[in-house]
Amino acid sequence: MKNDVMPSIVQMDADELKTLLTEVKETVAKGVIVSEQPKRSQNRSFSAAELWNIRRNGKTAISLLSR
Repeated sequence: MKNDVMPSIVQMDADELKTLLTEVKETVAKGVIVSEQPKRSQNRSFSAAELWNIRRNGKTAISLLSR
């Protein structure tokens, strides 16, 4: 079996490293109006049953593709 593995150590010049590590100063936009998201009637939490259904439906979709 042929394996193509990239080296895990990257070599770079000191100048390139310095440009990557420089601090970027950003400004915050003022006067921007952000519309509020519509609130749900009740704050539900993600349940284990919903996760179970997602996993079950995902497995079904995969089995349909492998036919």
